[in-house]
Amino acid sequence: MATLYARLDKALGTGVLGLIGFLALVLIAFSLAAPNFLTAANFDSMAFQLPELGLLTLAMLMPVISGGFNLAIIYTANISGLTLAWILNQNGGVNASVPVFIAGSVAALAVGSLSGAIMGCVIAYIGAHPILVSLAMMIFLRGLGEFLTKGGDISGFPDFLHGIGHGFVLGIPAPLLIFLAAAAVWHILLTRSRHGFSVAMIGSNIKATAYSGVHTKRTLTLIYTLSGFMCALAGILMLTRFNSVRVGHGEALLLVTVLACFLGGVDPFGGFGRVVPVVIALVILQVLSSGLNLLGANQHLSTAVWGLFLIAVMIIRWLAATYRTSNRKKE
Repeated sequence: MATLYARLDKALGTGVLGLIGFLALVLIAFSLAAPNFLTAANFDSMAFQLPELGLLTLAMLMPVISGGFNLAIIYTANISGLTLAWILNQNGGVNASVPVFIAGSVAALAVGSLSGAIMGCVIAYIGAHPILVSLAMMIFLRGLGEFLTKGGDISGFPDFLHGIGHGFVLGIPAPLLIFLAAAAVWHILLTRSRHGFSVAMIGSNIKATAYSGVHTKRTLTLIYTLSGFMCALAGILMLTRFNSVRVGHGEALLLVTVLACFLGGVDPFGGFGRVVPVVIALVILQVLSSGLNLLGANQHLSTAVWGLFLIAVMIIRWLAATYRTSNRKKE
Protein backbone atom coordinates (compact mmCIF):
# COMPACT_ATOMS: atom_id res chain seq x y z
CA MET A 1 0.00 0.00 0.00
CA ALA A 2 2.81 2.39 0.90
CA THR A 3 4.59 1.51 -2.34
CA LEU A 4 1.43 2.22 -4.38
CA TYR A 5 0.96 5.55 -2.62
CA ALA A 6 4.59 6.46 -3.32
CA ARG A 7 4.22 5.59 -7.01
CA LEU A 8 1.00 7.58 -7.37
CA ASP A 9 2.53 10.50 -5.49
CA LYS A 10 5.53 10.47 -7.81
CA ALA A 11 3.38 10.20 -10.94
CA LEU A 12 0.92 12.95 -10.01
CA GLY A 13 3.35 15.22 -8.20
CA THR A 14 4.45 15.60 -4.60
CA GLY A 15 1.55 16.25 -2.26
CA VAL A 16 -1.20 15.87 -4.87
CA LEU A 17 -2.77 12.82 -3.23
CA GLY A 18 -2.82 14.60 0.12
CA LEU A 19 -4.54 17.62 -1.43
CA ILE A 20 -7.09 15.41 -3.18
CA GLY A 21 -7.81 13.65 0.11
CA PHE A 22 -8.24 16.95 1.92
CA LEU A 23 -10.51 18.24 -0.86
CA ALA A 24 -12.68 15.14 -0.48
CA LEU A 25 -12.96 15.74 3.28
CA VAL A 26 -13.95 19.37 2.75
CA LEU A 27 -16.58 18.38 0.17
CA ILE A 28 -18.05 15.77 2.51
CA ALA A 29 -18.09 18.19 5.45
CA PHE A 30 -19.89 20.96 3.56
CA SER A 31 -22.30 18.53 1.89
CA LEU A 32 -23.40 17.43 5.38
CA ALA A 33 -23.45 20.94 6.85
CA ALA A 34 -25.17 22.71 3.94
CA PRO A 35 -27.95 20.78 2.13
CA ASN A 36 -27.73 23.02 -0.95
CA PHE A 37 -23.96 22.60 -1.33
CA LEU A 38 -24.06 19.61 -3.68
CA THR A 39 -26.22 21.33 -6.30
CA ALA A 40 -25.58 22.20 -9.94
CA ALA A 41 -26.19 25.88 -9.21
CA ASN A 42 -23.51 25.97 -6.52
CA PHE A 43 -20.96 24.13 -8.66
CA ASP A 44 -21.70 26.47 -11.58
CA SER A 45 -21.14 29.42 -9.27
CA MET A 46 -17.78 28.05 -8.13
CA ALA A 47 -16.78 27.28 -11.72
CA PHE A 48 -17.41 30.90 -12.72
CA GLN A 49 -15.62 32.39 -9.69
CA LEU A 50 -12.49 30.21 -9.77
CA PRO A 51 -10.92 31.27 -13.14
CA GLU A 52 -10.12 34.88 -12.17
CA LEU A 53 -8.22 33.79 -9.07
CA GLY A 54 -6.75 30.89 -11.01
CA LEU A 55 -5.25 33.02 -13.79
CA LEU A 56 -3.80 35.48 -11.28
CA THR A 57 -2.30 32.56 -9.33
CA LEU A 58 -0.66 31.25 -12.50
CA ALA A 59 0.76 34.75 -12.99
CA MET A 60 2.24 34.57 -9.48
CA LEU A 61 3.45 30.98 -9.80
CA MET A 62 6.39 31.36 -12.18
CA PRO A 63 8.03 34.30 -10.34
CA VAL A 64 7.71 32.45 -7.02
CA ILE A 65 9.32 29.29 -8.43
CA SER A 66 12.21 31.46 -9.66
CA GLY A 67 12.72 32.76 -6.12
CA GLY A 68 11.01 36.09 -6.86
CA PHE A 69 7.63 37.71 -6.42
CA ASN A 70 5.16 39.80 -8.39
CA LEU A 71 3.15 42.18 -6.23
CA ALA A 72 1.82 43.97 -9.32
CA ILE A 73 -0.38 41.16 -10.67
CA ILE A 74 -3.70 42.79 -9.72
CA TYR A 75 -2.93 46.19 -11.16
CA THR A 76 -1.30 44.69 -14.25
CA ALA A 77 -4.58 42.86 -14.85
CA ASN A 78 -6.59 46.02 -14.28
CA ILE A 79 -4.47 48.28 -16.52
CA SER A 80 -4.72 45.64 -19.24
CA GLY A 81 -8.49 45.56 -18.80
CA LEU A 82 -8.55 49.36 -18.99
CA THR A 83 -6.65 49.16 -22.28
CA LEU A 84 -9.27 46.85 -23.75
CA ALA A 85 -12.12 48.96 -22.33
CA TRP A 86 -10.69 52.17 -23.84
CA ILE A 87 -10.34 50.59 -27.30
CA LEU A 88 -13.89 49.23 -27.14
CA ASN A 89 -15.33 52.59 -26.06
CA GLN A 90 -13.37 54.44 -28.74
CA ASN A 91 -14.70 52.13 -31.44
CA GLY A 92 -18.41 51.85 -30.86
CA GLY A 93 -18.79 51.04 -27.17
CA VAL A 94 -21.82 48.75 -26.87
CA ASN A 95 -21.84 48.46 -30.66
CA ALA A 96 -18.16 47.53 -30.98
CA SER A 97 -17.47 44.62 -33.32
CA VAL A 98 -15.68 41.32 -32.73
CA PRO A 99 -12.56 42.48 -34.67
CA VAL A 100 -12.36 45.52 -32.37
CA PHE A 101 -12.53 43.22 -29.34
CA ILE A 102 -9.78 41.02 -30.79
CA ALA A 103 -7.58 44.05 -31.50
CA GLY A 104 -8.26 45.41 -28.01
CA SER A 105 -7.42 42.05 -26.45
CA VAL A 106 -4.12 41.91 -28.33
CA ALA A 107 -3.33 45.43 -27.11
CA ALA A 108 -4.27 44.45 -23.54
CA LEU A 109 -2.00 41.40 -23.68
CA ALA A 110 0.79 43.58 -25.06
CA VAL A 111 0.39 46.11 -22.21
CA GLY A 112 0.44 43.35 -19.59
CA SER A 113 3.47 41.71 -21.16
CA LEU A 114 5.28 45.05 -21.43
CA SER A 115 4.76 45.85 -17.74
CA GLY A 116 6.10 42.40 -16.86
CA ALA A 117 9.04 42.78 -19.23
CA ILE A 118 10.01 46.11 -17.64
CA MET A 119 10.00 44.48 -14.20
CA GLY A 120 11.98 41.53 -15.50
CA CYS A 121 14.62 43.76 -17.10
CA VAL A 122 15.09 45.81 -13.93
CA ILE A 123 15.34 42.65 -11.81
CA ALA A 124 17.67 40.85 -14.22
CA TYR A 125 19.98 43.58 -15.48
CA ILE A 126 20.04 46.03 -12.55
CA GLY A 127 19.85 43.42 -9.81
CA ALA A 128 17.02 45.05 -7.84
CA HIS A 129 14.98 42.85 -5.53
CA PRO A 130 11.78 41.48 -7.13
CA ILE A 131 9.60 42.60 -4.21
CA LEU A 132 10.82 46.20 -4.49
CA VAL A 133 10.55 46.27 -8.29
CA SER A 134 7.05 44.76 -8.36
CA LEU A 135 5.97 47.06 -5.51
CA ALA A 136 7.15 50.07 -7.52
CA MET A 137 5.30 48.79 -10.60
CA MET A 138 2.18 48.18 -8.53
CA ILE A 139 2.21 51.77 -7.22
CA PHE A 140 2.85 53.15 -10.72
CA LEU A 141 0.06 51.15 -12.37
CA ARG A 142 -2.39 51.96 -9.59
CA GLY A 143 -1.63 55.67 -9.83
CA LEU A 144 -1.82 55.61 -13.62
CA GLY A 145 -5.12 53.77 -13.55
CA GLU A 146 -6.62 56.17 -10.99
CA PHE A 147 -5.45 59.11 -13.11
CA LEU A 148 -6.94 57.74 -16.31
CA THR A 149 -10.29 56.73 -14.77
CA LYS A 150 -10.48 59.43 -12.07
CA GLY A 151 -11.22 56.63 -9.62
CA GLY A 152 -14.39 55.50 -11.39
CA ASP A 153 -15.57 52.54 -13.45
CA ILE A 154 -15.55 52.13 -17.20
CA SER A 155 -18.53 50.23 -18.60
CA GLY A 156 -20.69 49.97 -21.70
CA PHE A 157 -19.42 46.99 -23.66
CA PRO A 158 -20.88 44.81 -26.45
CA ASP A 159 -23.42 42.14 -25.53
CA PHE A 160 -21.36 39.32 -27.08
CA LEU A 161 -18.82 39.67 -24.25
CA HIS A 162 -21.47 38.24 -21.93
CA GLY A 163 -21.01 34.88 -23.65
CA ILE A 164 -17.30 34.85 -22.75
CA GLY A 165 -17.75 35.80 -19.11
CA HIS A 166 -21.02 34.00 -18.40
CA GLY A 167 -21.54 31.50 -21.22
CA PHE A 168 -21.18 27.74 -21.51
CA VAL A 169 -19.36 25.56 -24.01
CA LEU A 170 -20.66 21.98 -24.11
CA GLY A 171 -22.14 22.55 -20.66
CA ILE A 172 -18.87 23.81 -19.17
CA PRO A 173 -18.50 27.49 -18.13
CA ALA A 174 -16.41 29.34 -20.73
CA PRO A 175 -14.19 31.08 -18.11
CA LEU A 176 -13.32 27.69 -16.62
CA LEU A 177 -12.26 26.39 -20.03
CA ILE A 178 -10.03 29.45 -20.49
CA PHE A 179 -8.39 28.83 -17.11
CA LEU A 180 -7.91 25.10 -17.74
CA ALA A 181 -6.31 25.84 -21.12
CA ALA A 182 -3.97 28.39 -19.51
CA ALA A 183 -3.11 25.93 -16.72
CA ALA A 184 -2.33 23.22 -19.29
CA VAL A 185 0.00 25.57 -21.18
CA TRP A 186 1.73 26.58 -17.92
CA HIS A 187 2.10 22.91 -16.93
CA ILE A 188 3.74 22.02 -20.24
CA LEU A 189 5.92 25.11 -20.12
CA LEU A 190 7.19 24.38 -16.62
CA THR A 191 7.65 20.61 -16.96
CA ARG A 192 8.43 20.00 -20.63
CA SER A 193 10.42 23.01 -21.79
CA ARG A 194 13.94 24.31 -21.37
CA HIS A 195 12.50 27.52 -19.95
CA GLY A 196 10.71 25.63 -17.18
CA PHE A 197 13.92 23.83 -16.22
CA SER A 198 15.76 27.18 -16.15
CA VAL A 199 13.07 28.73 -13.93
CA ALA A 200 13.49 26.00 -11.31
CA MET A 201 17.28 26.18 -11.53
CA ILE A 202 17.28 29.94 -11.01
CA GLY A 203 15.06 29.49 -7.96
CA SER A 204 17.46 26.91 -6.53
CA ASN A 205 20.71 28.77 -7.14
CA ILE A 206 20.95 31.58 -9.66
CA LYS A 207 24.76 31.80 -9.57
CA ALA A 208 25.26 28.10 -10.21
CA THR A 209 22.65 28.31 -12.98
CA ALA A 210 24.58 31.13 -14.65
CA TYR A 211 27.82 29.14 -14.43
CA SER A 212 26.08 26.18 -16.06
CA GLY A 213 25.50 28.22 -19.20
CA VAL A 214 21.89 29.33 -18.73
CA HIS A 215 21.21 32.93 -19.79
CA THR A 216 19.70 33.89 -16.42
CA LYS A 217 19.02 37.53 -17.31
CA ARG A 218 17.03 36.59 -20.39
CA THR A 219 15.17 33.90 -18.45
CA LEU A 220 14.25 36.30 -15.64
CA THR A 221 12.97 38.83 -18.17
CA LEU A 222 10.85 36.14 -19.84
CA ILE A 223 9.49 34.96 -16.47
CA TYR A 224 8.02 38.35 -15.64
CA THR A 225 6.91 38.96 -19.23
CA LEU A 226 4.88 35.74 -19.14
CA SER A 227 3.55 36.69 -15.72
CA GLY A 228 2.36 40.00 -17.15
CA PHE A 229 0.79 38.20 -20.11
CA MET A 230 -1.19 35.95 -17.75
CA CYS A 231 -2.26 38.99 -15.72
CA ALA A 232 -3.57 40.60 -18.91
CA LEU A 233 -5.58 37.46 -19.71
CA ALA A 234 -7.08 37.68 -16.22
CA GLY A 235 -7.90 41.35 -16.81
CA ILE A 236 -9.72 40.55 -20.06
CA LEU A 237 -11.72 37.82 -18.34
CA MET A 238 -12.59 40.14 -15.43
CA LEU A 239 -13.92 42.71 -17.91
CA THR A 240 -16.21 40.14 -19.52
CA ARG A 241 -17.35 38.84 -16.13
CA PHE A 242 -18.14 42.17 -14.45
CA ASN A 243 -19.01 44.13 -17.62
CA SER A 244 -16.92 46.96 -16.18
CA VAL A 245 -13.33 47.83 -15.35
CA ARG A 246 -12.03 49.55 -12.24
CA VAL A 247 -8.51 49.98 -10.92
CA GLY A 248 -9.37 48.29 -7.61
CA HIS A 249 -11.01 45.15 -9.02
CA GLY A 250 -9.64 42.04 -7.31
CA GLU A 251 -7.44 43.80 -4.74
CA ALA A 252 -8.24 41.17 -2.12
CA LEU A 253 -6.99 38.36 -4.37
CA LEU A 254 -3.27 39.18 -4.17
CA LEU A 255 -2.55 37.36 -0.92
CA VAL A 256 -4.90 34.52 -1.87
CA THR A 257 -2.73 33.79 -4.92
CA VAL A 258 0.27 33.47 -2.61
CA LEU A 259 -1.72 31.16 -0.31
CA ALA A 260 -2.77 29.00 -3.28
CA CYS A 261 0.86 28.66 -4.40
CA PHE A 262 2.12 27.63 -0.97
CA LEU A 263 -0.85 25.34 -0.30
CA GLY A 264 -0.05 23.74 -3.66
CA GLY A 265 3.44 22.83 -2.51
CA VAL A 266 5.45 25.65 -4.14
CA ASP A 267 8.68 26.30 -2.27
CA PRO A 268 8.47 29.89 -0.91
CA PHE A 269 12.23 30.23 -1.40
CA GLY A 270 12.05 29.12 -5.03
CA GLY A 271 13.29 26.10 -6.93
CA PHE A 272 10.20 23.90 -6.90
CA GLY A 273 6.55 24.16 -7.87
CA ARG A 274 4.01 22.41 -10.07
CA VAL A 275 0.78 23.53 -11.70
CA VAL A 276 -1.44 20.52 -10.88
CA PRO A 277 -1.14 20.78 -7.05
CA VAL A 278 -1.72 24.54 -7.27
CA VAL A 279 -4.90 24.00 -9.31
CA ILE A 280 -6.17 21.54 -6.67
CA ALA A 281 -5.29 24.06 -3.95
CA LEU A 282 -7.35 26.67 -5.81
CA VAL A 283 -10.32 24.31 -5.88
CA ILE A 284 -9.96 23.73 -2.12
CA LEU A 285 -9.93 27.46 -1.42
CA GLN A 286 -12.95 28.02 -3.68
CA VAL A 287 -14.88 25.19 -2.03
CA LEU A 288 -14.08 26.64 1.41
CA SER A 289 -15.26 30.08 0.35
CA SER A 290 -18.49 28.82 -1.21
CA GLY A 291 -19.21 26.45 1.65
CA LEU A 292 -18.77 29.12 4.31
CA ASN A 293 -20.92 31.48 2.25
CA LEU A 294 -23.75 28.91 2.11
CA LEU A 295 -23.48 28.50 5.88
CA GLY A 296 -24.07 32.24 6.25
CA ALA A 297 -20.53 33.10 7.32
CA ASN A 298 -19.24 36.59 6.78
CA GLN A 299 -16.88 37.06 3.82
CA HIS A 300 -14.19 38.28 6.22
CA LEU A 301 -14.40 34.93 8.03
CA SER A 302 -13.41 33.21 4.77
CA THR A 303 -10.37 35.47 4.59
CA ALA A 304 -9.50 34.58 8.19
CA VAL A 305 -9.84 30.87 7.42
CA TRP A 306 -7.53 31.25 4.43
CA GLY A 307 -4.96 32.94 6.68
CA LEU A 308 -5.18 30.10 9.20
CA PHE A 309 -4.66 27.69 6.32
CA LEU A 310 -1.42 29.38 5.37
CA ILE A 311 -0.16 29.12 8.95
CA ALA A 312 -1.25 25.47 9.13
CA VAL A 313 0.52 24.66 5.85
CA MET A 314 3.78 26.15 7.15
CA ILE A 315 3.51 24.17 10.40
CA ILE A 316 2.74 20.90 8.56
CA ARG A 317 5.67 21.43 6.20
CA TRP A 318 8.01 22.09 9.11
CA LEU A 319 6.81 18.94 10.87
CA ALA A 320 7.22 16.88 7.67
CA ALA A 321 10.74 18.22 7.12
CA THR A 322 11.66 17.48 10.73
CA TYR A 323 10.28 13.94 10.42
CA ARG A 324 12.25 13.27 7.22
CA THR A 325 15.45 14.62 8.78
CA SER A 326 15.06 12.44 11.87
CA ASN A 327 14.46 9.36 9.69
CA ARG A 328 17.61 10.01 7.67
CA LYS A 329 19.66 10.28 10.88
CA LYS A 330 18.27 6.95 12.10
CA GLU A 331 19.22 5.29 8.82
